Amino acid sequence: MFGLEALDLARIQFAFTISFHILFPAITIGLASYLAVLEGLWLKTRDDTYRDLYHFWSKIFAVNFGMGVVSGLVMAYQFGTNWSRFSDFAGSVTGPLLTYEVLTAFFLEAGFLGVMLFGWNRVGRKLHFFSTVMVAIGTLISTFWILSSNSWMQTPQGYEIIDGRVIPVDWLAVVFNPSFPYRLAHMATAAFVATAFFVGSSAAWHLLRGRDNPAIRRMLSMAMWMALIVAPIQAVIGDFHGLNTLKHQPAKIAAIEGHWENVGNEPTPLILFGWPDMKEEKTKFAVEIPYLGSIILTHSLDKQVPALKEFPPEDRPNSTIVFWSFRIMVGLGMLMILTGLWSLWLRKRDRIYQNRAFLYLALWMGPSGLIAILAGWFTTEIGRQPWVVYGLMRTADASSGHSLMQMSITLALFVVVYFSLFGVGIGYMMRLVRKGPKTNEGAEVSHGGPGQKRTPARPLSAADDDAEDNGTSLNKGN
Repeated sequence: MFGLEALDLARIQFAFTISFHILFPAITIGLASYLAVLEGLWLKTRDDTYRDLYHFWSKIFAVNFGMGVVSGLVMAYQFGTNWSRFSDFAGSVTGPLLTYEVLTAFFLEAGFLGVMLFGWNRVGRKLHFFSTVMVAIGTLISTFWILSSNSWMQTPQGYEIIDGRVIPVDWLAVVFNPSFPYRLAHMATAAFVATAFFVGSSAAWHLLRGRDNPAIRRMLSMAMWMALIVAPIQAVIGDFHGLNTLKHQPAKIAAIEGHWENVGNEPTPLILFGWPDMKEEKTKFAVEIPYLGSIILTHSLDKQVPALKEFPPEDRPNSTIVFWSFRIMVGLGMLMILTGLWSLWLRKRDRIYQNRAFLYLALWMGPSGLIAILAGWFTTEIGRQPWVVYGLMRTADASSGHSLMQMSITLALFVVVYFSLFGVGIGYMMRLVRKGPKTNEGAEVSHGGPGQKRTPARPLSAADDDAEDNGTSLNKGN
């Protein structure tokens, strides 16, 4: 298939499925915390705008959560079907870590999710808010265990190899491996930033179409405050993460930088753009800034960054891919910071809801956080190659050894099923977004609330089309 081997197709299949899956937990993490904040503000202020936003985003959260669970199950099965040798080698570490995720995070989320989505009128206010907070905490605990497992594969420690298998000897060292704190902070923050721009883009879409009401304004305002605060923090976390990667995975950093060799004792320049050629072992058309590579990666003017030629060819990651995936991530991160700063400038001039140029930018920045997450994930995973467990097991030794025909058929089936199934789910979710929050402006209705009599909430309802444009009354399902 296109000159690829079975191993290549196995890697592409896993990359394809994880690329779909990672988007859903990212939004789930951010929306769960956002919902907890919205309900908390409603309980504190009794401002109905927060309640309306809670009901609106809880529907989108429910759809997104369901797709995340389904796509995650497929990935778990792939460890046994396509990567059985890896599971046999490292399953005693990765298996328990994923089990802890199910026992702590998933059970916590599942236990309170029903109360959160369907208990608005059936339980007291405090219990309902507690359930929302527990779901939000559950998403973060899930992130903890998943990132611990992945980080151990990047920087393994706390183990012994006995009879060709990894045996954990220190679980604290396994869980809190050297790269874990940085990856956890980086991923959790990325989820918050991605959700902020998703919410902000939704608000911008409605404002550009003339639907200006307190709920829409509140959406944009909260999203831009989050972007302004968290996007720069993410850049700082990224810097620390880079220093940690330089220490433990220097070949990855060399590939990210497209840096092939050091010249004498000269500081390392930063290659802004270029085309790393793995065969010719050089970066073509390089645009360099002297000293800047050393300044960013070593925080000094004289230290050098390891070069790709210092590593055997078989141990080098594919610089062509990670060089550009990293720059896509960083470039989008810079745009996020600029968007947050522009929103602050407009806010001070009371023009944030009227400036159409800014609103169009906010609209188009909607998927930027998710694209940056994918680019960062590709950088992390491809930069780890040729290792599946860094320094311990090569990817070529980890696959199940299926035939080219088997991998071709299953990959094609995955592509068809995923685009069909999740395409419908994403389309439905975007339909909910386009409808926007239903408010009760100008209408005398019973607002209800946790513990109060009211029509039961229907978190998956898309609402009636004839109520879409007036924005004057609460939908019965809210």
